[in-house]
Amino acid sequence: MDFDERLQKAIQRGKHRGDRAEREAAAQAMSEDDLKRLHNQYRLELSDQIEKCLGNLPHHFPGFSYETIFGERGWGAACSRDDIRMQGGRRNNDYSRLAMTIRPFTEYHIVELTSKGTIRNRELFNRSYYEKIEDADCAKFSELIDVWVLEYAEQYAAKS
Repeated sequence: MDFDERLQKAIQRGKHRGDRAEREAAAQAMSEDDLKRLHNQYRLELSDQIEKCLGNLPHHFPGFSYETIFGERGWGAACSRDDIRMQGGRRNNDYSRLAMTIRPFTEYHIVELTSKGTIRNRELFNRSYYEKIEDADCAKFSELIDVWVLEYAEQYAAKS
């Protein structure tokens, strides 16, 4: 066998090896449907956690009303209240609200938790946390949900 024949065989082996590597990488990469399914699973689990945590606020702070959020903004929950304060014969409204959602599936393939807290007409925080769907850790998201609700409750208790 001369050099040209050996060169041709080496090129063929390299092509086969490259094709095999591409097929293996494609098999390991998650398809769009797999990502949507996984995002939906995370969304259900995390929105249940949000509803559980925010559902407790009205029990500890009477006057808060609870609402479920679902749709194009995301899935989650919110608690809010309007207080009327009389000061010097004038009526002032104080608005407080905590809302948390898991954003819908996007082309960026992330799981995103958003939260906005307002106490007496002042924004306390406006946060967002996200991870790639395939790398998402539900425990981390659940911990953040708990921490953000606890922080809001502590701040609200301090200001009321």
